Amino acid sequence: MALLSGTAVLGFSTVPIYEYVCMSCESHFEELVGMTGPDPACPDCGHEKVAKQISAFAAHGTAGQPSFGGGGCCGGSCGCGH
Repeated sequence: MALLSGTAVLGFSTVPIYEYVCMSCESHFEELVGMTGPDPACPDCGHEKVAKQISAFAAHGTAGQPSFGGGGCCGGSCGCGH
């Protein structure tokens, strides 16, 4: 599929949703941000010091298989202590 100015030919936007944590108030939030766009400010406290999170993929097995999950609300990758 060819891309034209950040928009797919079929009209779908190519702007991903990123997960962030505020390093000041530890608020977790999601934002639509272009891949080269600046990180947003925290919507709760307004601070600009935020960390982009790596989303954890959760896969659940069948009844005979175990289900594996991540650790904490952000998987421990941001250092927020959750």
